[in-house]
Amino acid sequence: MSRRFVMEFERPLVELEDKIAELRALDLTDKPDLATEIAILAQEIDQLRHETYEHLTPWARVQIARHPDRPKTSEFIEALFTDVMELHGDRLYGDDEAIFAGLGTFSGRRVAILGHRKGRTTKENVRRNFGSPHPEGFRKAMRVMRLADRFGLPIVSFLDTAGAFPGIEAEERGQALAIAESLAALSQVAVPVVVAGIGEGGSGGALAIGFGDRLIMLENAYYSVISPEACATILYKDSRHAETAAGCLKMTAEDLVGLGIVDEVVPEPFGGAHNDPEAVFAAIGERISAALDELDGQEREALVQKRYERLRAIGVYA
Repeated sequence: MSRRFVMEFERPLVELEDKIAELRALDLTDKPDLATEIAILAQEIDQLRHETYEHLTPWARVQIARHPDRPKTSEFIEALFTDVMELHGDRLYGDDEAIFAGLGTFSGRRVAILGHRKGRTTKENVRRNFGSPHPEGFRKAMRVMRLADRFGLPIVSFLDTAGAFPGIEAEERGQALAIAESLAALSQVAVPVVVAGIGEGGSGGALAIGFGDRLIMLENAYYSVISPEACATILYKDSRHAETAAGCLKMTAEDLVGLGIVDEVVPEPFGGAHNDPEAVFAAIGERISAALDELDGQEREALVQKRYERLRAIGVYA
């Protein structure tokens, strides 16, 4: 069974699958005993497959969230929205392709759409900075937030970034301030805000467009104050301890539901969303629609107050 990309935790399973595929290609007409052994081995591989994907570690989920074939924000937008109009630029510096910001129609509603945007090809990823926004990306998102607030449009936001771009040029153009202002703008908009975590959710780069009235996450997405590699570098002085850090960060969708940060987890197909994107689009669309229905009709002031209370309720302090 050949695959274009194999994740680290899948390697033992894939190697066995490849070997049994080679054995099955042999002429076993005169080797009934070998055919029986292959059948037994196939059952053992099937059992290993279930054990591999049913008991995923946090680090394994991080790998799935980063899988190159995982559905991207652009594909969710194409599948779920019609009449999409992308808006470009922050009116201060330029247009950051790492952030999608625009308008569209979802299930008969006109909505504002935000999202981190990675590429499919190397050229696209370079152009979109691998989904890591610059300050102008966040300022573009703020333009759409304010537009949505002015015209009473719900906001739907998709999270998929390793984090905001940490380069010196981003800091020179006010990266920290842009994230802070984006957080302030998103906390104040008096329209429903529904957030879907579809892949990576790293640090302030995700948080800047990543909180609201409902937070939905795919089963193998993650949301964290820092990436496992960066955390390991700080705590253990070595990024090779990323697997240990991932287990400590409580960054998986299941962990975050338990902490009261995420509202619901959307199951993924066996092995990850990349194995059946259409099913994932439908499932996320259904949950976004339900969330918007639930939030529809609430008073503007009450919506903002509940969002404030929701944020204040996160965490434990003494």
